[in-house]
Amino acid sequence: MNSEFISRLQKIEGVLHTYLPSQPNGAWQSLSFGNIDSCINGSHLANLLAPCTNLVDLGGKRWRPLLLVLCAEMAAEAKKSSQTEINLAVEKAYKITPLVEFAHTASLIHDDIEDAADTRRGKPCAHITYGLDVALNAGSWLYFEAASCIKDSNLSDSEKLRLYELFLTELRRLHLGQAMDILWHRNPSLIPTVEEYRAMVRNKTGTLSRMAVKLGLLAGGASLEELEKAGAFAEDIGTGFQIIDDVINLTTGNPGKKRGDDIVEGKKSLPVLIHLENHPQDMEKLTSLFQKARTEGIDSPAVEEAISLLTKSGAVDKAKDKGNEIIAKNSEALASLFSNSSSKSALLIKDLFDSLQKKTK
Repeated sequence: MNSEFISRLQKIEGVLHTYLPSQPNGAWQSLSFGNIDSCINGSHLANLLAPCTNLVDLGGKRWRPLLLVLCAEMAAEAKKSSQTEINLAVEKAYKITPLVEFAHTASLIHDDIEDAADTRRGKPCAHITYGLDVALNAGSWLYFEAASCIKDSNLSDSEKLRLYELFLTELRRLHLGQAMDILWHRNPSLIPTVEEYRAMVRNKTGTLSRMAVKLGLLAGGASLEELEKAGAFAEDIGTGFQIIDDVINLTTGNPGKKRGDDIVEGKKSLPVLIHLENHPQDMEKLTSLFQKARTEGIDSPAVEEAISLLTKSGAVDKAKDKGNEIIAKNSEALASLFSNSSSKSALLIKDLFDSLQKKTK
């Protein structure tokens, strides 16, 4: 890992734990809930905190909040701000990193419920450990809790309003993408077009990347036009990484997950769509394998049979190449947004995506 990232990531962790402490404290409780009844105690609050802090503490790449901070640095530097102004912009950026990381964490809790998944990051999912009712409620709460960092900031009312608008718009888009994904994996015979799949991923996954970049640039003083342009690059970067994740699911298996669980869950990932574009005669066979895998679980022979079919046709490799192409093209465009891709922050953004891609190869 680039040594430049370590101190930034440590600071991000500190901010995350301030706004999502492992144990409730007075300052956090007041910020989150205002004045509440004195009979409410730690055991009540634990039903919100524990499922969320447990998942956050299990790790994750944290590349989205890191990207947020780097984008703030890049925008402030491009505006030829003084060092004091750059430092203020970066401090703003750190303060709002919970918006993207907590939204991501909440989405994982809900994803696992909707997919009936068993594990996340190598441990039982929140709904397995804490129960469906607790996990569902805690995940929903965390979406709202993320915005407490806006309330706690020293920003002007107009700046806070822009942050709230941006954050809530992206959350609505995230849920739109998830709705599309659920529609398709609940119906084994319903196959989206590649265009529909890309639209789904841009919203379900790409929205978090777009949010991170736009929040960072907003903190750094970028214009609305620059925010929109960068957001388009970022959502495609997120799409590229989702495609790579889909490929890994069918090859080595994602960390903390079992190889082929996307088959069990009925996910219509890009390798599936590419295969069916080139081999439409396999539609009935793939549908049957998906249904059998869903019924029999991850150890069903149908899982490996489906993976073998997608691999031998070259669909898995084609999807991988497409994902890497999308990431490379759009990360370069993002780093060059201010026509100075050799600035320190722009180079760090490129290095961040290079390092993430290496981990997928």
